[in-house]
Amino acid sequence: MSSERSAPAGSPAPPCSEPEAGAADYRDWVRRSYLELVSSNHHSVQALSWRKLYLSRAKLKASSRTSALLSGFAMVAMVEVQLEMQYNYPKFLLIAFSACTTVLVAVHLFALLISTCILPNVEAVSNIHNLNSVNESPHERMHYYIELAWGFSTALGILLFLTEVVLLCWIKFLPVDKAVMNDNETGPVQAGDGHTGWNAALASTIIMVPVGLIFVIFTIHFYRSLVGHKTERHNQEIEELHKLKVQLDGHDRVLQMV
Repeated sequence: MSSERSAPAGSPAPPCSEPEAGAADYRDWVRRSYLELVSSNHHSVQALSWRKLYLSRAKLKASSRTSALLSGFAMVAMVEVQLEMQYNYPKFLLIAFSACTTVLVAVHLFALLISTCILPNVEAVSNIHNLNSVNESPHERMHYYIELAWGFSTALGILLFLTEVVLLCWIKFLPVDKAVMNDNETGPVQAGDGHTGWNAALASTIIMVPVGLIFVIFTIHFYRSLVGHKTERHNQEIEELHKLKVQLDGHDRVLQMV
């Protein structure tokens, strides 16, 4: 009788071990899921940092090339321009040409200085094939300087270069009127000969004004589109982080219930 009674009493013991094993397996699964989510988020953050690094490097390279090219053209234009000593240039024209050329060269050289100082440090890190090495690059701390060099080289520098072309056309073509008038004194006078240089300079100005307006509109539209794209990307990242938080909170509640 005692053996018969002991058998039913010991029989429920084996089924009790199965829920404990199932709970342990579930805890392991939750832990593995959590580690996978954290690792995927870590890799996405690393990928974002590397993308910012490559974008900063590309901006610095473009700024250095553009600044060196346009500042060199501006210096050559100032050196090679031949002023007619016998022609009385308008005072404001010479002052505007000198000021525009000086500001143009200064802006591009400042952008070139920033690119030259930051680019070697970014290049040194980008050539290292290690995910964690992106933290050694100064592109995050120097972000405002990189954007400043990019804006000076592309937006402000190109606009000043277009203004430089217009002023150079006025300086080169205005003395033509005096030369034509001197020739007409010894020969027959033709209609419109006294305004040839003025018309040529005015034509270049008429052409360049719409080009400058299109350039400004395109720049504003481009930057607005770029800011909109970045905003959408940040919203998507915030939504992904929110979903990750909801999933982790759900796993924590289930784990506490178990």
